[in-house]
Amino acid sequence: MRVHVTLGGDRVEIERGVFVALLDNSVASERAAYRHALEDGEIKFTELVEIARVGNIPLPLFFAPLAVVEAQLDLKLGKLLDGLTKISFSLNARDPVRLSDIELILKDLIRKQQMLKKHDPTLGKNTIVGSLSKRGKSIEADAARLVDLLGITDDTIRAAPKKDTAVDRLIRRLEANQVLVSQSQNLFMPQRLHGIHFSGMTVRDPKVPYIFLPSGDEGEHVAPAGRRTFTLTLLAVLVARGIFAPVNYDSTAPATTGRYEYDVAAEILMPAAEFTGFRPRTLADFEAVADEFRVTPSATIVRALRLNLIDDVTAGAHLAELRAAFATIPNRPRNPSKPVNAVRKYNGRELSRRMIRALDDGRLSAGDFCREVCLNNLAPGDIEEFRRGLP
Repeated sequence: MRVHVTLGGDRVEIERGVFVALLDNSVASERAAYRHALEDGEIKFTELVEIARVGNIPLPLFFAPLAVVEAQLDLKLGKLLDGLTKISFSLNARDPVRLSDIELILKDLIRKQQMLKKHDPTLGKNTIVGSLSKRGKSIEADAARLVDLLGITDDTIRAAPKKDTAVDRLIRRLEANQVLVSQSQNLFMPQRLHGIHFSGMTVRDPKVPYIFLPSGDEGEHVAPAGRRTFTLTLLAVLVARGIFAPVNYDSTAPATTGRYEYDVAAEILMPAAEFTGFRPRTLADFEAVADEFRVTPSATIVRALRLNLIDDVTAGAHLAELRAAFATIPNRPRNPSKPVNAVRKYNGRELSRRMIRALDDGRLSAGDFCREVCLNNLAPGDIEEFRRGLP
């Protein structure tokens, strides 16, 4: 079967298999022009040019033989997966993570890693990557090792005045150890995550691994700030384990507790020796303990179940009550971020700080900085304001 490309009164045929192979697993697959072309067998040349641009697909590939297209797609996939393991890290999550949903973000983060290593000769050896590649004597021992390597203290998380502050402090400890942290900013990164639910991603690099953290509620019935604290800790554990993959987990599922990496993250945030002393029973007890450890009530319920402090029936009832309560919370529209703040948040402070230093040292120009670091979301005149927001 063929798809006809029309330009004026002329019609050119392209292989339907080529058309589908190039677009079906790209960000352009949701475009109406693509769907209509599959239904009608016809697409205007201007529409083809547009969806090729959106999908970041070289236009000549649409007119190449299928074997050539498949070889190019295999090559592209290989390059992308070089920064990831071949399977995603998933815990009880129903929503799969498609590579096309995050492909442009992944490519940009890999590009940023290469850019930083090119322009910053001061980067040292990363002590976090692979530090837990071999399991220690116990969950507690491995959690203590990672806490020590990251320099996490009680002041880092539990003494934070609120859960958002705990997330920020944890990010600072990761970045102090050359683990870059990018937080999604839909209007300021190369791909929107509208309607896409996943927990995060770890991107491989021996010196500057990246953690990508979607912002706010990822579609579960949990308090966003407390979930982000746990998610960020889990992603840090994955970096230490040498696991680099898209991550999706349901923090309200009791069976989640069976995974080693999850249990290490739980031990870091809610040490068993201290947690058991609270002996929580009622939902109000769990909410109070969640405030103490700066996590979500659901995380404390699952932790109590893992430590045999409550049974499955009690845990299920509390989690169901939390889901019902969360479902009644109205969605409040967020104010758009200021461009300099959004770019800095998507890049991460550490990459932004090091690239400002490269700019000051003359290793790249203001124009290059705006293009390579800021994706042209800032102009040279914005750089000083961008700089003032860095530590």
